[in-house]
Amino acid sequence: MAKRPAKKKPEQKKTVRVTQVKSPAGRTQDQHATLRGLGLYRINRSRELEDTPAVRGMINKVRHLVKVED
Repeated sequence: MAKRPAKKKPEQKKTVRVTQVKSPAGRTQDQHATLRGLGLYRINRSRELEDTPAVRGMINKVRHLVKVED
């Protein structure tokens, strides 16, 4: 009889907490859209997001408007 492979434990995905600390008023339209894409709509609101290159790129675009905690 062939052995069954051991069950893998579910991997925990890395996350990053992003908090909006400044208003997007007076910023470019694409920065408004990037904040909305991150799920941030108001100052002092936080979101727990999966740490992917796409999310990191979005954070980098609006880094002057948000605070990031690993």
